[in-house]
Amino acid sequence: EKKPFSRLPSTVVPVNYNLWLKPCLNQFVFDGKQSINVKVNSATSSVTLNSVDIKIASATFTPDGGATVSSSDISYQVENEKAIIQFPNELATGAGVLEMKFTGELNNKMKGFYRSKYVGGNGEEKFAAVTQFEATDARRCFPCWDPALKATFDTTLVVPKDLVALSNMNVIDESVYSEDAAFKVMKYAQTPVMSTYLLAFVVGEFDYVEDTSSDGVKVRVYTPVGKSVQGQFALEVATKALPFYKDYFDIPYPLAKMDLIAIADFCAGAMENWGLVTYRETALLIDETSSSAHTRQWVALVVSHELAHQWFGNLVTMEWWTHLWLNEGFASFMEYLATDHCHPKFDIWTQFVTHDLVRAMDLDALDNSHPIEIPVGHPDEVDEIFDAISYSKGASVIRMLHNWIGDESFRKGMNAYLKKHAYKNAFTEDLWEALGEASGKPVQQVMTTWTKQMGYPVLDVQIKERTDNSITLSLAQSKFRANSMSKNIGVASLWSIPVSFSSSSSPQHPVKSILFDTRSIDVTIDDVGKDDWVKVNPGTYGFYRKIPTQFTLKKLLAMILPSQNKIGTHQLLIPGASSGVAPTTDFLKALAAYENESDYTVWSDVDGKIGTLFSLLWNNDEAHEEFKKFTLKLMPTADKMGWEPKPTEGHLESMLRSLVIRRMGECGCSNTVAESVKRLSSHVSPFDGHCVLSYMRLGCSKNGERNRIERSLGSAKDPELIKEVLDFAMSERVRSNDRIFVIGSVATRHKIGRDLAWKYTKENWDQLHDMYKGMFLISRLVKNTTENFGTDEMAKDVEVFFDSHPALAAERTVQQSIEQIRQKSDWWKRDGDAICAWL
Repeated sequence: EKKPFSRLPSTVVPVNYNLWLKPCLNQFVFDGKQSINVKVNSATSSVTLNSVDIKIASATFTPDGGATVSSSDISYQVENEKAIIQFPNELATGAGVLEMKFTGELNNKMKGFYRSKYVGGNGEEKFAAVTQFEATDARRCFPCWDPALKATFDTTLVVPKDLVALSNMNVIDESVYSEDAAFKVMKYAQTPVMSTYLLAFVVGEFDYVEDTSSDGVKVRVYTPVGKSVQGQFALEVATKALPFYKDYFDIPYPLAKMDLIAIADFCAGAMENWGLVTYRETALLIDETSSSAHTRQWVALVVSHELAHQWFGNLVTMEWWTHLWLNEGFASFMEYLATDHCHPKFDIWTQFVTHDLVRAMDLDALDNSHPIEIPVGHPDEVDEIFDAISYSKGASVIRMLHNWIGDESFRKGMNAYLKKHAYKNAFTEDLWEALGEASGKPVQQVMTTWTKQMGYPVLDVQIKERTDNSITLSLAQSKFRANSMSKNIGVASLWSIPVSFSSSSSPQHPVKSILFDTRSIDVTIDDVGKDDWVKVNPGTYGFYRKIPTQFTLKKLLAMILPSQNKIGTHQLLIPGASSGVAPTTDFLKALAAYENESDYTVWSDVDGKIGTLFSLLWNNDEAHEEFKKFTLKLMPTADKMGWEPKPTEGHLESMLRSLVIRRMGECGCSNTVAESVKRLSSHVSPFDGHCVLSYMRLGCSKNGERNRIERSLGSAKDPELIKEVLDFAMSERVRSNDRIFVIGSVATRHKIGRDLAWKYTKENWDQLHDMYKGMFLISRLVKNTTENFGTDEMAKDVEVFFDSHPALAAERTVQQSIEQIRQKSDWWKRDGDAICAWL
């Protein structure tokens, strides 16, 4: 049930904020004052701004050329996050200056202006002052029109003289604070016109590395003191990505500098503040002696994602959170383009299919999914749509669009869109208009079918006719459903689908492409012999599924395909099995065909599907053990691959070794377990100089670095050890931004941990909810601790619990988990006996 919501009145709007802040890192408070140049559009005796946990001490208004007037009253609407400044008389229309003094708290909520704890070089506990304003938390730092109305910002920070103080822009003046020589006054250049959620400040102890990009932008990566070398990899990515985006969009980066900084306590992965991008330490720092290939790839993607936002989101900003996907979907697509440019050996586009397209499809097949564009009002609704639909489905349909209209038209349209709406707000339709004009194709007509309705189609493809040199196919589209037994049918959906076909004579390039925008259609493909095959959706660019028949399954398994097509092929099978439109034994037969596979990108996706069956088979211990044995037969053994890297080994080979060691260990391979224990024992021994190489740590201990070690602890199977891990997760020894992931590691590794993690979450719900309410982490907690159940009884248990314990900003996640539990229960009822017999 949506809360009532209305945006701020437009009677008074900001033009420029001149903001002064003095944080106190001992008392966790800050003093502030600001002069806001405003425009009074219509006569009014009050000004309404957004404000949360801010105490406004005084306020005045000075009309252009007139006398200053003090406020007569200042009141707060706490529930609506508003402050109302009342004046004795109406303010005249025109320009004026609104001034105020205020105080606030450096909170411990990881939002607004907050404190981040770290350990200094002498082991002393210290704090930095950090901002996180997206989606609607600038109002926790200063009263403002948050976040839709753009303005410029002149920022001044008063900080201890020995600390680093950063903001969006470059420093234009530094002086001694007149009231206390132990402080310095840092004044920064005026920002471009931008939204409040992009403003940022960081005050603390940091080192940095720096370089200048080929297009002349000074780039710095700020790190914890003594760890500047760990910023070098991110610096290399950033200095390559900035000129790449400049060339791709044909628009220069508009600021003089670009800072990237690692923050100890940080809720999200990163935040694209213009000119000062903040990151979790694990999303920015690379230790060349210990960081794995997975981590290097992750850092490259996250850095590229945030830098894409400097154009798409910062230069042009969505009109309101309804269009959030314009920011996140496009940045998620562009991060792959930039990473592929910087690191072509990552084969990153093949991994996109597993990491984003499939992830989005799994969520979007649920009845409790949502459209890419979803009406958003109250700020409480915003955090819940920072999910796989906005990010991964958004990126996937843009990838489909890019493939359909071609790179040249895509770049031309992007340039026109960014230039037309620079320093302004835009709607989704504005982008479709620009891309449609650039390509000459009906972009808006097609893409609206993908953004305005949830879900996606499944194609039924049948051979209608074959001749000596052609084939005619009959295509029909319908909505794919995660559970074919679902009673929630709803309105029949129809999509405009770009569909491509390849053949045995042209396996990597389409031989025909159509726009399929009716319920059914016949398609004739020429130059196809009687013994040739035809494949729908080569490269897996289309956001749709096709469930193969028994006949086509045999053909598919016999084909030699590029990696993206192999992934696309077995992606057809597990959704068909889980939804009930195809037997699970078909998927098991398909798995057997991968016994000699050596490609990491293929194995990464197969491994994800193995994990899906692992959790399903928790319903039957005997079948679960048989499936482990079956999995061990498929995988290239750790002994065969070798435990040491080869001199010519590349990025993907390292990641495959890590995957194999982890999965073989989980399946109980005695040789793998013994060697892992031996190497881990050697690594942690204070008397032995050996170490576990970084690429292996994910397999041997699930991680060698602190963050990933925490996430590996849930692998313990002893109930007493698991309880100890859960208590550890809630202790001060684990950062608040990591606790959810430690609990999640317990919930997702095996059945014992799943049950204990859910019990622990229920028992500690009040504390957890109070800690993370209104943040995406609460959704992550709900998802991790519930979705691996698979019985109707547990679906009811989850439903009853959340009926009496509402999860703020996670209501949709609760419904999705309940639906997934019931879907898994139906799957087991339908196919359980056949799976057990086959195994």
